Amino acid sequence: MKVIVVGPRGKMGKLITQIAAGREDMELIAGVAPKGRDYIGRDLGQVAMTGCDLGAPVVDDLASVIDSCDVIIDFSTKEMAMEVLDLAIASKKALVCGTTGFNAEEMQRFKDASVHIPMLYAANTSKLVNVMNKLLEVAAAAIGEEADIEILEMHDQWKKDAPSGTSKEMGEIMARTMGRELDDIAVYGRHGVSPRENGTIGYHSLRAGNIPSSHTVFFGFMGERLEITHHSYNWECFARGACDCAAYLSGKQAGFYTIKDVLNL
Repeated sequence: MKVIVVGPRGKMGKLITQIAAGREDMELIAGVAPKGRDYIGRDLGQVAMTGCDLGAPVVDDLASVIDSCDVIIDFSTKEMAMEVLDLAIASKKALVCGTTGFNAEEMQRFKDASVHIPMLYAANTSKLVNVMNKLLEVAAAAIGEEADIEILEMHDQWKKDAPSGTSKEMGEIMARTMGRELDDIAVYGRHGVSPRENGTIGYHSLRAGNIPSSHTVFFGFMGERLEITHHSYNWECFARGACDCAAYLSGKQAGFYTIKDVLNL
């Protein structure tokens, strides 16, 4: 499988490149960086610090290299992701996108793209996070109507969107399981006189230092509580998952795929 990585100098793009470089089923064709970066034109292995040259360039124009690839892996920015999506559709190339922070209209564009290309969107590519999502579905079905549900998510100081895409997905899973829409029951933070309303899902976002990712969902009862938590120690689990997602798309027909398909959840 011939792979292009978008944003190879970013925290995720760098790790994805390193892991893909070590896989026998993947060949890195190019990296795509934003215009104006001083590393454009250098070898992808140097830019992503793999420890060796990969014989693949870093370019600032996806269109110039897209015909040579089978799949694009994009963990860049909202703005860049939209450009990548349009080019993937035009060139009929499979796309894995793990960028977060999109609004409903932007997310619909990814779903619409699945008519034309194999499209896999995943707010979180960690295997264990997605197992956690399955546990949340079970818990919400059993006790969601009785519990006070609160979500605490923690990330590094550089994360732009809040709450995280992963925590929003968790809330959507629980809300859907209870027959609700997350937009109707989500409460984002509290300030001043703000008593808790029954049937809501509370969100709390912490940004500090280089915390990689942490999500805890609390199911509060009188006299007891249940917590379901995932902590990542670094970003490698997400990068491995992203490469697994790309490998999953090999030979797939156009359609909208998720990490659940990859993990058979």
